Order: sequence, then structure tokens, then C-alpha cells
Amino acid sequence: MADLRGGDLSRLRQLNSLTAIRELRGSGPLTLSALAERTGLSRPSMKEVTDELMALGWVEEVPPSQGTMGRPARRYRFRADSGHLVGVDIGGHNIRAALSDLDGRILAETRQPVLPGAPLAERLAAIERAVSGCLALSRTSVEEVWLISVGTVGTIDVEGRVIYSAAVPAWRDLDLAGALREVFPCQVLIENDSRLAAMAETRRGVAKGARDVVFLHVGRRMGAGLIIGGKVHRGFGAAAGEISMLPEARWFDAPEHLNTCACVPEGTPPEDAAGYTLAAARDGDPVAIEAVERYVDDLAVGAAAMVLIMDPQMVVLGGGFSRSADVLLDRLRDRLERRCMRLPEVRASTLGDECVVVGAIDYAVEHLDEQLFTPDRGPLPVTR
Repeated sequence: MADLRGGDLSRLRQLNSLTAIRELRGSGPLTLSALAERTGLSRPSMKEVTDELMALGWVEEVPPSQGTMGRPARRYRFRADSGHLVGVDIGGHNIRAALSDLDGRILAETRQPVLPGAPLAERLAAIERAVSGCLALSRTSVEEVWLISVGTVGTIDVEGRVIYSAAVPAWRDLDLAGALREVFPCQVLIENDSRLAAMAETRRGVAKGARDVVFLHVGRRMGAGLIIGGKVHRGFGAAAGEISMLPEARWFDAPEHLNTCACVPEGTPPEDAAGYTLAAARDGDPVAIEAVERYVDDLAVGAAAMVLIMDPQMVVLGGGFSRSADVLLDRLRDRLERRCMRLPEVRASTLGDECVVVGAIDYAVEHLDEQLFTPDRGPLPVTR
């Protein structure tokens, strides 16, 4: 990661530099005049700031476009490629990894299958293979990775320890952050996968710009993520959204209505059973439709409870089952309308299975912003 010792900027110049970086990150290459206008600085002052940022390695001059006539104005851009971030989605059956630049632009993705009952060492090795695959695809060395952000199934405490995980028994009471720091020579962040998925939908997905969102993370297991005031809500002990732990919410066993439906042919792999039921319901199979109705009945109990407490702008149906939103969404909307004082928008995820790994990247970008590009965090670091 960047050397945090660098830089001798005065406080005022530091603030000006941070303002310039924010403008360049949000707008792409800008001329000196445009950058001065956006930041409210004089052109000579802006020239001093950009020279300093170029010396620190954060900004570079963009070559003029081919065929440009006359003397083109100099343009500058933030060097998002001066470092890399990795996002990881640790599921029961698959581990996904993505590598991005410092702005969160995804450059490579890989996936590694893993059995839910795999020993701890095997699962950690699969994580390492998934990350190594991204590095190989992008021709990036592990030393260029500044931060790894991980979304995992289970209840996570504030220190990155997995307190409980029904989907991955080997995870229970595991210091996952510590285990991964022994594998990767960089900072490691751990977060619940449903919360990262919720973040992704509000940054890049169907809920982009929404301030208050209930994200229903539905698949072979059930989870939820809450966005309040535009921020992920973790709760005092990082246990917010764990409504599946309440038996009365009927979430823990809800997928069994789909997994054990009589329409599923004998010999169908367990991980494919629910998908078969949802497809059969789409085709009008009455037995499958009855199973889907029971599933949505259970899904709506916990969803309605969160809607009544939060009064959100939007409910997002996400996760693996969001691919069957045409089968689930209207049924869920109908049940919420009967139970809730005010029906929020009920929408399907646009990120699907990618929601967690994309959210992990966004979480890493947000952490980087707070760590390096916030005025009260100290001087800008040198990147080279």
C-alpha cells in the first residue's frame, strides 16, 4: 500500500489537493482551467496543486488526442491504476473474486467452487486461488494490491470474527480477518455478505441513489441488508438485519418449500432443486406454484417486519433467486401491500449473483476514501 509518511503539504494545500482529487475522480480528465473552476481556485494555485499531486504520484498528465490541431490544453487525470483493490464473495458453494483499480472499476473476475462442508484449510486455499486467478488475468502482482474486502455468509462481529454461520460450519468462531492477513500482505476488511450486496445495489444497481433500502438476499439461504440514510446499517454489535435468527420470521427454513417440492425430479443436485421449482412455477406447474406461494408467504413475514420498522423507500429482491423475480416479485408485493401501512417500491436486483463481490469492491473504495482522501486523515501519501 502507499507509504503514509510522504507529503509536506500545508493544511490549506492539503485541502486543495483533496478537492482536486475528488473532482478528477468524479469527472475524468480535466484541463487546468476546468479544474480551477470546479475547485474555486485560481489557475496559478491549481497549477501548483497539480504539480504537487503529480510529484506524489496521484495525478498524471493525459497525452493529447491524435489529430489534435494546434497546442492542446493540458489535461490531468487521477491515477486510479496506481494501486488495486480486491473484493471476495465467500458463499457456501462458490467463492468469487474481483480485482479493480482504486476507483472501483473491475478489471478481472474469477470463481472457485467449494463444498459447504469443506475443511477450513481447503476453503482458505480456494479463496487464495480465486484471488490469484484475478491477479493472473490482470497481470497484477499481489504487492500491488492495497486492500482486500471480503463478504461472507454468517454473523460477523466488529473485529471481523465469524460468530455464527449455518452455511459454512468451519467458519464458526473464526477470526477470518486474521486468517486472511496471514495469506495476503495487505489490509483485509471483513463484512457480512448481505450488507455488501445492499451497498452494491445503492451504488451501482436498481436502488442507486436511494437513501433507505431493505435488501432481501434470497437464495439457498436467507439474509437481509439495511441501508439507512444512504449508509449501510451495521448496528451496535454488527448484527443488524439478522432476522433469519428469529424462528417466528420463518426465514431459516423457507427455502425448503422450493428444495423439497414434489415436482423436482429424483437425483437433482440439492443446489439445483430450488431453481427447478421456480422454473416449473414459471411454466405453470400447479405443484410448483403452490411451493412458491408457501415460500413467498414465509419471505413476506420478515420482509414486512423490516418495512414496518424502517418505512424504506425501496425493497430490493436480490441474491440468486432474483433471477426468478418474474415468479416472486408480484407475489411478494401483494403480501407486503396487505401487511404494511405504506407499500415501498419493490424491485428486483440488477446485479444478481454479482451483488456481493461488487459490494466488496465498493466497500474497499469507500474505506480507501475515508483512509486517504478525507481531510482529517492526515497528509496525502506518496504512491511511488
